[in-house]
Amino acid sequence: MTQDTLTPAQVHEAMTTRWIGRNYQYLPATTSTNDLLKAQAVSKSGSSIPAGTVILTDYQEKGRGRLSRNWQAPAGSSLLFSILLRPNWPVEQFSWLTMIGGLAVSDVVSRLITLPAQLKWPNDCVIEQNSTWKKYCGTLLEGHFADDGQLAFVVAGIGVNVNIPEEDLPAATFPATSLLAVQGSAISRLDLFCAILARFEHYYDLAEQGQSPLTAWQDRLIFMNRRVVISQFGKEATVEGTAVGTDSEGRLLVRDEEGVLHHIAAGDMAMRQDLEP
Repeated sequence: MTQDTLTPAQVHEAMTTRWIGRNYQYLPATTSTNDLLKAQAVSKSGSSIPAGTVILTDYQEKGRGRLSRNWQAPAGSSLLFSILLRPNWPVEQFSWLTMIGGLAVSDVVSRLITLPAQLKWPNDCVIEQNSTWKKYCGTLLEGHFADDGQLAFVVAGIGVNVNIPEEDLPAATFPATSLLAVQGSAISRLDLFCAILARFEHYYDLAEQGQSPLTAWQDRLIFMNRRVVISQFGKEATVEGTAVGTDSEGRLLVRDEEGVLHHIAAGDMAMRQDLEP
């Protein structure tokens, strides 16, 4: 398969954003774009990199997803990048960035494919393929907080399975897919990348004006009003019940058999296939 490249000259020519990606770094291979961007953001040298700085790589040697899970893809097959953000927001709005990342990707992908492109709480972009929801993208948000509790900066990592052949997709508890596997033909990573950055900037600018992405994000969530089981990080016990929605901070609301409403900030959600909705 012919691999397109994402060098600075190509990206800057195709880019339509005002500030996200205008400071852009491309690396053929690296350990982790999130780690590199965090190191630059807290540099003690006195230099300061601007909000909107993006680092992208064609191969990530130590890529990881949420809960420190390994995330790797064949070189040149995916979009693996991180965005530096400096929101002067209270900590309660940290989850808005997860919502913005998911919305930006799913908005763009929805225009490219004919199958439903939705979101799975809390941070997965999914496509319904052969009556099965499959993951093609994940986001990883890492924040640094100032002494006053405000967000000093956030690194938003995004990994999209673009042109990975179906036979090269990793085995996972929640099935994986790629845009190539869905469409049957290769997708331009350059066009996809620039479109995602533009959509991310759109939602972020709205958030800066005080407009929450919550409603748009909730509208794309799958498994709502269905029986689910939640495995929470660091806890042995699971929560089972009906997913009835999310609260203003993006926490999942699950009502169990006794009628108790659980507010779940982080965890893995699976639908109980053996139970009726």
